[in-house]
Amino acid sequence: MKPDARPVGPKVEFAGAAWPENAPFDGRFARLEPMVPAHHGPAIWEHVKDHPQVWDYLYEAPPADEAAFVETLTVSCAKDGWFGYAVCLPDAGPVGYAFYLNTVPAMGTIEVGNINFPPRLQRTPAATEAMYLMMRAAFEGGYRRYEWKCNALNLPSRRAAQRLGFSYEGVFRQHLIVKGRNRDTAWFAMTDSDWPALDAAFQAWFDPGNFDAQGRQHRSLSALTAPHRVADDPRL
Repeated sequence: MKPDARPVGPKVEFAGAAWPENAPFDGRFARLEPMVPAHHGPAIWEHVKDHPQVWDYLYEAPPADEAAFVETLTVSCAKDGWFGYAVCLPDAGPVGYAFYLNTVPAMGTIEVGNINFPPRLQRTPAATEAMYLMMRAAFEGGYRRYEWKCNALNLPSRRAAQRLGFSYEGVFRQHLIVKGRNRDTAWFAMTDSDWPALDAAFQAWFDPGNFDAQGRQHRSLSALTAPHRVADDPRL
């Protein structure tokens, strides 16, 4: 390379992505409905109210009652670039929620976060499918980059990101102050070039043949996404 030659990155022809549609996402195990706090909030409250630990790494403290919880959802839904979805189960209705955050269609970037999955939803195929439905919709909407950020102390969230196929990108030290405490933030992301292989990994995991009669998986999702992750989290 000549001394005066400076890399500036490849040219990108990009017309922008679409804003998330106000429409449900239907899956085999779960249905994601655009969040309506007054409608979905009371049902979700019944699943989160006795589990204060689900708020440990969220921005808010545990709400005192149903009304405060509905107000928390209302405030979140009103934030610029935030789009909430209630995770509904066929046999239980709305049980948890997740949001698109920091949505920037002009740059093709979007984040999934503010995820509140109570024990009724944790470690279930429905929880995995909820995340899959949101990432699939984002890439189908034209996004180039799909992000996951979490408190660096939240190892379960870091494990979940890696399992789902997000590549580790590092830790931003002293990134935020949350509830009066320092938060270092672990960053993960996947891109549109990663997505086709990750989509195939999800399809292989969801295939009924991947589970035995007791519902135990033959191949883990983490093993299926591993070949397609650019970098893994050194803490895991």
